[in-house]
Amino acid sequence: MKVIRYHKSVLKELKDLGTAAAEELADLLALLSAGETIGLPASRPMPSVAQGVHELRVRDRSGNYRIFYFTKAEDAILVFHLFKKKTEQTPKSEIETAKKRLKEIL
Repeated sequence: MKVIRYHKSVLKELKDLGTAAAEELADLLALLSAGETIGLPASRPMPSVAQGVHELRVRDRSGNYRIFYFTKAEDAILVFHLFKKKTEQTPKSEIETAKKRLKEIL
């Protein structure tokens, strides 16, 4: 099993998630930690951020959320960006923030 390591900003952002989204996220992260591979519709690769980065897709009544995680670290799954998705495409500002946070957590 791999541990889950969070960027400090994600820990703050998790408090804004509704209960349903938080529970779904916890279930998906538990699967990843156990070595499971998650595919669409719950997860998809995000090569625009970096190789080995994926996004989890969770939703609740308040909206859709995206959580970026990195699987290529040997000892952990790195969760480094969370945001509420309001548009069809992922905004470039969110991609840039994700790249910066990934560098910080590595």
